[in-house]
Amino acid sequence: MNTEELQGKRIAVLLSGGVDSSVVVWRLVSMGFKPDCFYIKIGPEEKEEWDCSSEEDMEMATAVAARYGCRLQVVDCHKEYWSQVTRYTMEKVRAGLTPNPDVMCNRLIKFGAFDEKAGHDYDLIATGHYAQTEYDAEGRKWLVTSPDPVKDQTDFLAQIYQWQLKKALFPIGEYTKHEVRQIAEREHLASARRKDSQGICFLGNIDYNEYVRRYVGEQQGDVIELETGRKIGTHKGVWFHTIGQRKGLGLGGGPWFVVKKDAGKNILYVSHGYDPDTAYMQDFFIKDFDFLTEGIDTLPDTVTFKIRHTPEYHAARVEARADGHWLIHSSDRIHGVAPGQFCVVYDDRHHCCYGSGEITVD
Repeated sequence: MNTEELQGKRIAVLLSGGVDSSVVVWRLVSMGFKPDCFYIKIGPEEKEEWDCSSEEDMEMATAVAARYGCRLQVVDCHKEYWSQVTRYTMEKVRAGLTPNPDVMCNRLIKFGAFDEKAGHDYDLIATGHYAQTEYDAEGRKWLVTSPDPVKDQTDFLAQIYQWQLKKALFPIGEYTKHEVRQIAEREHLASARRKDSQGICFLGNIDYNEYVRRYVGEQQGDVIELETGRKIGTHKGVWFHTIGQRKGLGLGGGPWFVVKKDAGKNILYVSHGYDPDTAYMQDFFIKDFDFLTEGIDTLPDTVTFKIRHTPEYHAARVEARADGHWLIHSSDRIHGVAPGQFCVVYDDRHHCCYGSGEITVD
């Protein structure tokens, strides 16, 4: 993070109450800046039905802001979250696709609705993401990866708009998670030993399946063995399952893996083996590619990519199609490629992130 880039800028910090955003405040204050802190409030529609940690989050955020003498404001984005992120998620789920609400939460809420309500008064919006930015020789701002390959979150940021990237600031992006924990312990921050949230963005410990059940419901369907066409069980809705899934199927004689879904007929196809040919893809299409860097509107011939939040990257060749889609020719066969997932594309060194597109069968 370049100190000169911050001089004379108004900085807003999205303070969640977790250790990462707490260390963001420490870092900015230790560099001589006094950011304003904001807690984005997004509560479930019916609080009694959900196990939500928002009260504790707010207590932690208040403690950190007070510790460094920063102003803390609460911004209510409840309606925007449930009308935009939830709508996106459920539309994809109903269509039998694999959505990523955390990715869209960054675009629509953290850098979207928040900017409309308060962030527009600030030059930079700082978050606790494990990501970095840098400028090229032409002065264009790029999203680049964190040195912590396990915690790197550029894939979760790969759908934000170009104007949002211009305002984005990631003060802990050059650290590893271990280093962030060490700083928090050293500075005696209240959030130092808080566990990382494992739930959906902003919703604390809410389970994804419970989230889907609340809005889509259940519908019993057949589980079919792919190789034999034999019915071996039932499920409560294909929308609760993802391609490549092994756990939570409730089938005897396993292991079983989800290899195909028929959303129209509500049929789940499974295989005894992890390696049926139908479970792998080497060439696939992506659509609606979102280029992160202003002035960049094409991909190089050779890239690296990932389709899920893992430390591994895959090498590929890219082919532009006349219909605006891109064809990814992966150098190796990829397991569990599912329509609706985002394919996040990087340079051949998986350093600079170009952006992402949605995997499609069309």
